[in-house]
Amino acid sequence: QASPPSRSFQLDYAQDCFRKDGAPFRYISGSIHYARVPRPAWRDRLLKMYMSGLSAVQVYVPWNYHEPLPGVYDFAGDRDVEAFLDLTAELGLLVILRPGPYICAEWEMGGLPAWLLWKADIVLRSSDPAYLAAVDSWLHVLLPKIKPRLYQYGGNIISVQVENEYGSYYACDYDYLRHLLGSFRALLGDEVLLFTTDGTQAEELRCGTLEELYATVDFGPDSNVTEAFGAQRRAEPRGPLGDAGWGWGAAGGSGSVRVLTALSGVSRRYMFHGGTNFAYWSGADLKDQYKPVTTSYDYDAPLSEAGDPTEKLFAIRTVISKFQPLPVGPMPPATPKYAYGRVALRKYADLLDVLDVLSPSGPLRSPFPLSFEAIKQVHGFVLYRTQLPRDVPDPAMLSAPPHSVCDRGYVMLQKEYQGTLERDGQTALRVTGRAGDALDVLLENMGRISFGANFSDFKGLLGNLSLDSSPLSNWLIYPLAIDAAVQQGWPHAAVPQSSGRGRAGPAFYTGTFETPGIAWDTFVKFPGWSKGQLWINGFNLGRYWPRRGPQQTLFVPGSVLRAGCPNNITVLELEGAPPNPFLLFLDQPLFNTTLSRST
Repeated sequence: QASPPSRSFQLDYAQDCFRKDGAPFRYISGSIHYARVPRPAWRDRLLKMYMSGLSAVQVYVPWNYHEPLPGVYDFAGDRDVEAFLDLTAELGLLVILRPGPYICAEWEMGGLPAWLLWKADIVLRSSDPAYLAAVDSWLHVLLPKIKPRLYQYGGNIISVQVENEYGSYYACDYDYLRHLLGSFRALLGDEVLLFTTDGTQAEELRCGTLEELYATVDFGPDSNVTEAFGAQRRAEPRGPLGDAGWGWGAAGGSGSVRVLTALSGVSRRYMFHGGTNFAYWSGADLKDQYKPVTTSYDYDAPLSEAGDPTEKLFAIRTVISKFQPLPVGPMPPATPKYAYGRVALRKYADLLDVLDVLSPSGPLRSPFPLSFEAIKQVHGFVLYRTQLPRDVPDPAMLSAPPHSVCDRGYVMLQKEYQGTLERDGQTALRVTGRAGDALDVLLENMGRISFGANFSDFKGLLGNLSLDSSPLSNWLIYPLAIDAAVQQGWPHAAVPQSSGRGRAGPAFYTGTFETPGIAWDTFVKFPGWSKGQLWINGFNLGRYWPRRGPQQTLFVPGSVLRAGCPNNITVLELEGAPPNPFLLFLDQPLFNTTLSRST
């Protein structure tokens, strides 16, 4: 047998093991998602992983994080995946790369860009030529950045996953998997170990695996490990055994400490550190009904959302120490937190009064509502406006077809908030008014389905509203660029608006606070608030929804804050703020069980 090249990472099917540079090799890995961690914290989180005794980090690459519009690429700042990979190498960690193109990860649309849906009949994750063309363009940008970092070429990436849990998707399109295999081989070479990951059901392994791709399985902490690896053996008779692998209104809580030690090859835990779904990046599940994922992605992981070592981490470290020596040195401590306390806010303006700022290009006209995708809006909010066609002296039913409000619609009549329509929830309200009265519906995209759906998750008003079964027409549709305005300093740099102080419904609130000379991590609570979005210094910290729970606080990384000058807070409250609005900055997070399903 020819001696292996100086650097190699290979499968040994005869001995059921991995071989690194020719010698049998076992690794212990966990996931850290760079897109869920602010760049200044990357080193801290990776160092804590290394000091825990883990030897490899699983890294997802979310396509939509890097290609926000077709052919427009962003690898700067928090999106600098090459800098993250170089940091893993510097700290002595190996990498298992999971570049998709679909990743799930409870991330918006499973990592696929929403602009794919601009072609309404596209078949995602299939050999549809329109989909494959977009995938190939992306892989030709991404994979050349990856190739020099492969282990064979002196880097630290030991294996690369192709697609993700494809066997759980209805398409079962082998031509698609073969196409991906060809692209990965052409761009990364023939030496790199490529693999798939699927659930343990026979059908999942039938549709998600390909002969030339090493098949692994993923399973949860309550699974029977022997049965799971038995399923892998049926798909992959030889080779090392490998295991690859919450929402608003779900009960919060912590799981048990559990460590897999598969001595034949690999031990993995899914999240070593979960992080945060900042801005609009959280995805959604579809299990009987639409279930959006919380902003916190703490995941009850060994390293908390804020990067603090937990009891679970030290338990894992103890188990690992029984099988291999731990790195020498102390575990880096928890990051310092600060309770900045109570910060009073004041109402700046109702959303309906600042459309000139939020929608500078003005509205589109259409006889019927258009989806976010039809007007090329990816995230956030769109306002739909029409008029009552007749006098409505007695309460009439304003209703939407089932599943057509994607995902929440905040209804105003003559600028007075009427209530909320919700996907898979309330789809009708009673209204009264006069002919010509302005009817506004603010539509919120709560995150595109990342797992569980066999259809494309379009957003907005997907069907027409009716008044007592009579369809409404003549719509004005305002795409809202709220983040662009906030990042440019609005509304703090603008002249204050006079606004209806007590009015409920979508409105902006502002305030400032100073840090005592140093900017530390903190958590912000929303006493008496309903649901909305928070920005500090133009950074979108994500969605808050204390009424639904379980998450009661948002994590605010110290890197977002400024020391020695005011920090600008902007809140978009969607349903109704408390009479004397304030935020409370704490030094620890708060979670509870679901408060209410009715709001």
